[in-house]
Amino acid sequence: MEREALRDLEILAELARCDEVTQRGLAARLGIALGLTNLYLKRLARKGYIKITSISPRRVRYLLTARGMAQKTRLTYEYMDYSRQLYRETRMALRQKLRPLAQRGRPDVALYGTEEAAELAFLTLRELGLDVKAVFGEDAAAKTFLGLPVHPVSELTPGAAELVIVASFAPAPGVVARLRAQGLSAAQIVTFHA
Repeated sequence: MEREALRDLEILAELARCDEVTQRGLAARLGIALGLTNLYLKRLARKGYIKITSISPRRVRYLLTARGMAQKTRLTYEYMDYSRQLYRETRMALRQKLRPLAQRGRPDVALYGTEEAAELAFLTLRELGLDVKAVFGEDAAAKTFLGLPVHPVSELTPGAAELVIVASFAPAPGVVARLRAQGLSAAQIVTFHA
């Protein structure tokens, strides 16, 4: 999905969700500059997706039009389809990356991470017939992960598992360095990146 279409969806969804939207509030919620928010709103108004009405000389109201609601629905469908495709492609890539681990036998596997990448890795490992022995994470608030207790990273020692999957879609050189400093060998650490 193109970045512009995704931004349109975010703005239209926010306008549909809340009646009293200000440019400043919208910019803060979307994490974009105020001036850029103004440009997006004007572009959406030119396309007929929103109507901008004056409440007072210094206040305006943004109303979603019928055409805007139809566009929001269309973009939501596109986003769902894009997400489904991305999920499918990610699962295939994970299978290719993790299949050699399953072919080694049934090693003790631990996961490092508790985010979406870890969920997908967990599902893929189970699909390949491997069980996750333990989960380790930095987030002290995460007490459990898919029914398993989350242990602090300080407990991740060389004997904790034969393999540690660093479940992150982003390159994790800092994590790998930390695990190596805790005594894990390079052969024990599996990342999703080369």
